[in-house]
Amino acid sequence: MNATSTALPRGNRLSPGQFVQGTLAVARREVAAYFDSPIAYVYTIAFVLLANSIFMNEFFLAGRAELAAFFDNAPLLLAVFLPAVTMRLFAEERKQRTIELLLTLPIRPLQAVVAKFLAASVLLLLFLLGSLPLAVMVFQLGDPDAGRLWAGYLGVILLGGQLLSLGLLLSACAGDQIVAFVLSTVVSLALVLTGQPQVVAVLDGLAPGVAPGTLLLEYVSVLPPYEAFGRGVVPATALVRFAGSTALFLWLAAVVLDRRRG
Repeated sequence: MNATSTALPRGNRLSPGQFVQGTLAVARREVAAYFDSPIAYVYTIAFVLLANSIFMNEFFLAGRAELAAFFDNAPLLLAVFLPAVTMRLFAEERKQRTIELLLTLPIRPLQAVVAKFLAASVLLLLFLLGSLPLAVMVFQLGDPDAGRLWAGYLGVILLGGQLLSLGLLLSACAGDQIVAFVLSTVVSLALVLTGQPQVVAVLDGLAPGVAPGTLLLEYVSVLPPYEAFGRGVVPATALVRFAGSTALFLWLAAVVLDRRRG
C-alpha cells in the first residue's frame, strides 16, 4: 500500500492534499481487497437477486410502472447487507493484528476511517447499479416521474452512507467481526423497524402514556426522512440529518482508533 512518503508526527496538521492522498491510497487498497476475494461478487449478486426478485413480485401485483417497491424494501435489505460489508473493516484487522501496521503508516485514523468508508461505498454503488435494469424496464413500460426516481436513489445512497458509517464505528469498537456484524445488524434494523407502523403501534400500546413508538419514530427512526425521498421530495432537514449522522459516526470511529493507537 502506498501512502505518503514520510511519516507524519501525530501533532502535525495535514494539508488537504496530504489528507486526500493518504485517504485514496488506503481506499484503493481496500477496494482491491474486496475484489481479490469473492466478497464483493457474492454480496453484490445476492443483494441484486433478492432486491430485484422482491421488486418483480410486487411490480406484477401492483401493475404500476414505478420503482416504489424497490425503494420501499431497500432500507431492510441495506440493514442486513451493509453490516456484512463493514463487519471486517476494523474488527478483522484487529483480530489478525494488521491494524497496528495500518496505524503505524503515515496516515491519521480519520484518513483510515474515511478510506474504508469510501471503499465500502463502492459496494453500495454496485448494489444500486444492479437495479438499473429495473429503471430501464419501468421507463419502457410507462412514463414514471424521473425526478422522483432520482430522489429515491439519492435517499438510498444517503441512508446507505449512514448505515455504512455506523457499521464502521461498531467494527472499530468490536474485537471480532461476528460481534461487529451482529451489533451493526441489530442497530440498523432497529433504526429501520422503528419506522414501521406495526412496530410503532405495538410499542405505543405497551406504554400509552409515554408512546415510545411514536417517540422513536420521530427522533430515532431513519424511515421518515428516507420516505420523503421516495415521494420525490429532497428536504434540507433530511439531507442534514443523514450527512450529519454519517460524519458523526465516522468521526467517532476515528476517535476510537486514535485511542486504541495511543
